[in-house]
Amino acid sequence: MDLNHDTGGTVEGWSHVVQSVQTILSTRLNTRVFRREFGSEVPALVDAPMNESGVLALYVAVAEALERWEPRFELTDVQVEGAATGVITMTMIGNHRPNAHMGNLATVDDETQTIRVMRDRVDNWSLAE
Repeated sequence: MDLNHDTGGTVEGWSHVVQSVQTILSTRLNTRVFRREFGSEVPALVDAPMNESGVLALYVAVAEALERWEPRFELTDVQVEGAATGVITMTMIGNHRPNAHMGNLATVDDETQTIRVMRDRVDNWSLAE
């Protein structure tokens, strides 16, 4: 259980995982005072060209960050869509492992989860509709 970043209420379960992924991907490395290694390389890649190497670097940054910081989401696929307007939509597909943070790596049976986030040049990362 944690605080919901939008409402100040509580958040738990799958909603907590989604909020955690959003926090991890939007936090630049070396910005947390007592945990400098927390976060991802994703914010540094937002203005990178959307060529093959830029997209590959984004995939790697997402996979490494989620592998390290969010054991409750087992990433199986990442898809990135860019638009001429500068909006990037990233779709992450994976398995929900609700108790992985306690060492139990069992997944929720027959349930693949999808998280879609988007980023433009002005707003922070936000959940996509």
